[in-house]
Amino acid sequence: MSSRLSSIGAAWRRFLGLSTLLFAATALLPLTGAPVRAEPLTLDAIKAAGVVKVGVEAAYRPFTFRDKGEIVGYDVDLAKQLFAPLGVKVEFIDTAWAGVIPALYAGNFDVIMTSLTYSKERVAKVGYSIPYTEATQEMLIRSSDVDTIKSIDGMSGKVLAVKLGSAGDTMKAALDAKLKASAGKGFSEVKAYDDHPAAYLALAQGSVDGVINSLATLTQVLKDAPGRYAIVRDIGPRNWAGIGARKEDTALIGFLNERIEALKANGEIYKLQEKWFGTQMKLADKVPDFS
Repeated sequence: MSSRLSSIGAAWRRFLGLSTLLFAATALLPLTGAPVRAEPLTLDAIKAAGVVKVGVEAAYRPFTFRDKGEIVGYDVDLAKQLFAPLGVKVEFIDTAWAGVIPALYAGNFDVIMTSLTYSKERVAKVGYSIPYTEATQEMLIRSSDVDTIKSIDGMSGKVLAVKLGSAGDTMKAALDAKLKASAGKGFSEVKAYDDHPAAYLALAQGSVDGVINSLATLTQVLKDAPGRYAIVRDIGPRNWAGIGARKEDTALIGFLNERIEALKANGEIYKLQEKWFGTQMKLADKVPDFS
């Protein structure tokens, strides 16, 4: 009971902390709901400064994380290629993720990376590039089940695992309804865990048959336990992440879009995905429409 009360207390403290951050972010917005506008950041200004600052959360493998004190990852390699034509240094600013958007508008850095996923609320406040990484929810299974669980239909009558409060948790009812419609029977059970590692352990031990999580995260599980697991794709609706900038920085956003398209055309972005995720991702050509 005491541990349960402790968990509730911790959750409440996190809620209060988030509320404070949201209040701080709102203070940066005028009554119209749009961020306070500043002078647009031009490409000439970036060149003159000799540096472009990238806000990241350096604890999110494989996008940005620390290795022997240095920030490395997919976003680090990609950002260097994106800004190479400008001939400037790319500086990475490690930032608490909960306050990353207010920090952008405070001028702490020029863009946000580390898989800034699209949402209706974020698109209203942040200028986004087109997608550079996928953020779709997919399913982890045991490698021994690849011949029997080839799609979500293969989970009919089987046990699904989700993390409590995660995207997978919110998807479970729709997935169960989809299973019943297509296969005649839904999940035999859906088990919720406090964290994903506990769900992965349950999968390895055979008490569940699939675990829902984001594709990028699941690729790390495969790399950390070679041969033990496999990923089943096309489980949830497609979602992606883009590079965030201030709304007024339209020239910068346009430059990023051109560079992402160029790296898609020459295949360099897919080489980086193979390096860091072990797979290539399906990238949409435009920012999702939430209207």
